[in-house]
Amino acid sequence: MKICIVYDSEGGHTEALAKAIASGAELSGEATVYVKHVEDADVRELPEMDAIIWGCPGHFGTISSGLKTWIDKLGYLWAEGKLINKVGAVFCTTATTHGGLEATLLNLITPMLHQGMIIAGLPGNIPENALYGTYYGVGITCPIEGDELLTENDQALGKALGERVVQVAKRMTQGQ
Repeated sequence: MKICIVYDSEGGHTEALAKAIASGAELSGEATVYVKHVEDADVRELPEMDAIIWGCPGHFGTISSGLKTWIDKLGYLWAEGKLINKVGAVFCTTATTHGGLEATLLNLITPMLHQGMIIAGLPGNIPENALYGTYYGVGITCPIEGDELLTENDQALGKALGERVVQVAKRMTQGQ
């Protein structure tokens, strides 16, 4: 199984979350995970993937310009239906509480729905998600001060999303 994680990151928080998601996906031993910054990600590789996860810092409740520019390159894949039934998931970071996490996550999901992708959110039965998360993907408020990019709960949420995407993609690709 192949999973591509594409992210935009400015202060390192979103990159750290992308890596936490990758580590969760790799736990199964069944997935090869490609983690790429938007500047290094090639949309032409996406049809080869079983699952695609993308994320960015939230900018005023919407997608960062770096990731949005990359997403805007998906037009020909849409026209050819190349991403239909691929599993998709999203994540974002913000600097402040109520900084637009859920709005950003919903904005990240919309292009996936246009592509015909199957969205894997994060269910409420994951303990960290019940208290600190959202059902649309992983959205975290990052510590602004200090050396810690992600809290333990943030990392747990990232790993949980990676594991969930593998489970859903396995069912989609292998019928299990």
